[in-house]
Amino acid sequence: MALGSYLAFLGVSLVVICTPGQDTVLTIRNTLLGGRSTGAATAAGVAAGQAVWTIATSAGLAVVLMASAPLFLAIRLAGAAYLVYLGIRAILLPAKWEGRGDATGGAKPSHAFLQGFLSNLSNAKMVAFFIGLLPPFAGPHPSLALLLALGLNFCLLTLAWLGAYAFAVERLSGLFRRSAMRRALDLVLGSVLVALGVRVGREALASS
Repeated sequence: MALGSYLAFLGVSLVVICTPGQDTVLTIRNTLLGGRSTGAATAAGVAAGQAVWTIATSAGLAVVLMASAPLFLAIRLAGAAYLVYLGIRAILLPAKWEGRGDATGGAKPSHAFLQGFLSNLSNAKMVAFFIGLLPPFAGPHPSLALLLALGLNFCLLTLAWLGAYAFAVERLSGLFRRSAMRRALDLVLGSVLVALGVRVGREALASS
């Protein structure tokens, strides 16, 4: 792969990664609920979801999944429903932000990892990237190793970016944990998660 093509791939990847979306919102929410380690676990879950997309694309399974409209629709609707659930929970059951996971917020690192993983698997932006953009950058006759290498590059960039988000949010957590600010953020993040879930569901139904 030529250096110019690789740099172009990195540029497109950064645009996709740095554009805020459901994975970013979820990382911010979980960092506020459980601290930096929980935010990092969410980022790791998102990266793990991307690794699944990388392997599926490299093996040709993603194309098969796309061809199976009912299965692909079910996956996206399940992800949409989960985002709406998390959003409604944040609005109706505001958690105590103590810098650690608790039963109310469900923000233990293990839960956060699973949330990030499921969020990414249902993310339409990831579908478009791995199926529509990744193969062209690998050339007309891409090797399995090259597809895997590019996909893992994308995963590592995402992990670094969302990890930086978790670090920044944790640094500002003192401000965010003030009572009025905390409740406002619960409402904002919850509403954004619900809106994202509704959008994912609407787009899934429209494209089915």
